[in-house]
Amino acid sequence: MAEMKVNLCGIELDNPIIPASGTFGYGYEFAELYDINILGTFSFKGTTREPRFGNPTPRIAECTAGMINAVGLQNPGVEKVISEELPKMRRVFHKPVMANVSGFSIDEYAEVCERLDKCPEVGWLEVNVSCPNVRHGGMSFGTDPKAAFQVTEAVKKVTTKPVILKLSPNVTDIVSIAKACVEGGADGISLINTLLGMRINLRTRKPVIANTMGGFSGPAIFPVALRMVYQVANAVDVPVIGMGGVETAEDVLEMMMAGATAVEIGAVNLVNPYAGRDLVNDLPRAMEEYNIKSLKELGKGN
Repeated sequence: MAEMKVNLCGIELDNPIIPASGTFGYGYEFAELYDINILGTFSFKGTTREPRFGNPTPRIAECTAGMINAVGLQNPGVEKVISEELPKMRRVFHKPVMANVSGFSIDEYAEVCERLDKCPEVGWLEVNVSCPNVRHGGMSFGTDPKAAFQVTEAVKKVTTKPVILKLSPNVTDIVSIAKACVEGGADGISLINTLLGMRINLRTRKPVIANTMGGFSGPAIFPVALRMVYQVANAVDVPVIGMGGVETAEDVLEMMMAGATAVEIGAVNLVNPYAGRDLVNDLPRAMEEYNIKSLKELGKGN
């Protein structure tokens, strides 16, 4: 029988499949479709200190082999996430969950992480320094090694749970950013978030998205993601979570062969709400085909 368990920063997962933040809400809507406890875990919607309505519409643009989004971290704010969303989530998901955190200052990152760190449902803090859809925050922290180090260091000072830094691909040297995060105390790295893209409406001659540009995701970005996961996994001594265009069980294995300990799936959840379940169920078939008896043969830190 295929052994799919992996160890992510000291916490064992039944399998490496993790729906990515922003594509799975807080889980309970997907729980109406299937038992989401089949998943390794999931990363819930990006949380900021204050509620955010997000960017103006339109926020979504279709493109070949992918999509562009500029939702803009719409969320109810950390207070309501803790008081309202997590109790609802707890009724349908019975494993440690990954809390995704965004901020507009180092103090905000630290405050939100400190509050979520105290929640028993939270197993890991995924600190997003990579969002390309928000002005004056998010990605700006993830494009400068010094800023990435400072965010990581500040969060680690006020938390006890594993801290995973989520990195942007929109940089010249991804390895230098990853190393700065590890130097700041990061327990893991997740990458990549979306590439920066845009579309133009030929009739109006204006950008399709109100925000002009947004995050490009989907299968078209998989080779870029795989390359960056490989580079980072070979440069740091902490677990790496790979993501970016993953759609099939073969994609999961390829990410893990590149050095990923676990794998997040994003855009595919928006196309097929059963994608997480289907990947978990199909992984043993792919493992057998490629003579992989245990996923701990692959990736790092297992």
